[in-house]
Amino acid sequence: MSQDDLALAIRQAGKEAGEPNDCAKRNVQRWESGNVLNPRPVYARALERVTGLPIEALGFAIPVPVAHTKDEPTVERSARSEPKTVESRAATALGGAVPMAKHNDHGTLSGIWLSRYEYHSSGREADFTGEHYVVVLQHGNKLTARSLPEGSSNPNSPLTLDLTVEGNVVTGTWREETAQDGYYAGAAYHGAVQLLVEPTGRKMTGKWVGFGKDFDVNTGPWELVFKDASTSKVTMAEYNRSPRT
Repeated sequence: MSQDDLALAIRQAGKEAGEPNDCAKRNVQRWESGNVLNPRPVYARALERVTGLPIEALGFAIPVPVAHTKDEPTVERSARSEPKTVESRAATALGGAVPMAKHNDHGTLSGIWLSRYEYHSSGREADFTGEHYVVVLQHGNKLTARSLPEGSSNPNSPLTLDLTVEGNVVTGTWREETAQDGYYAGAAYHGAVQLLVEPTGRKMTGKWVGFGKDFDVNTGPWELVFKDASTSKVTMAEYNRSPRT
């Protein structure tokens, strides 16, 4: 994306989430240049929705909650500004790295999960299992899941899920683009999914629905198993591999 395109996508993501923002090209320039260590929360949430990556994986310091007076505005902190808050002091002391908060900073379901679904291939007359390590981010009742680049049992088959949480029920859509050199020759598949979150919050199980190559409607089991609450670069690198290795 160009800087203008990214700013537009961030504004659109905020609008769709009910959190309008006024992101402009100058905001993107300040983030990319490193002049801003911590974008405002409304920008940070939109950035995560657009990129599918946690804010700390985008090169920003992780914000630490601090107390504000009633009339004190929340502003983006500049790398050139005098450190006045806990997050900017910590970023200065640690070279931009701020210790992670207890558990995580996104929501109880955020983290690294192993996605596993089963499907029947009519062409090969056999059952198969697709596995991906995915980064799950939670904002309110919205979940997004994006597979790690190398975290798939089928190479070059990125998976995305966009979900809504209502109590212990998770409902939404999925999309997977198959590898160009694979059996399905780059075909993209999509459909719906509904999962139940177990009381521990460490597993989601349910069913997917989607169409086959003959445009028949298929279904099968799908589960997500919790692996790690951290979404740091180090943790994502650890899971950026095939689940079968």
